[in-house]
Amino acid sequence: MLLEDTPKSTSPVKVDEPHFEVFSEFKTTSYAKRYELFCERLMRERLYDGTCLILSDRKGGLKGKFTEPNQEFSFATFVASLTAHAIAYAKMRKP
Repeated sequence: MLLEDTPKSTSPVKVDEPHFEVFSEFKTTSYAKRYELFCERLMRERLYDGTCLILSDRKGGLKGKFTEPNQEFSFATFVASLTAHAIAYAKMRKP
C-alpha cells in the first residue's frame, strides 16, 4: 500500500461514530498509523501472507524516494515473501 506522506496523513485525526463504535487503537491516530495497524491485522489474522506499507511525498516519489514506517511491512520483506510463494508454486507445477 502506498500512502502520500503529508501532514494530513501523518497527523492524528478524529473519528465520527454515528453508527458503530471505532476500535480504540484507531482513535486519535493518523491515517498512516491506521494503515499500519490494518497491515498488522491482515498478517496476524493470516488473511494475507504479506503486506507492504510505504509513504512517499509528491516530489520524492517521482524520484523513487519513500519511507517505511514499520520494517515488518517493508517492500523488501514483501518481495521476499512473494518470491518464495512464486518459487514454491513453480516447483509444484513441474512434472
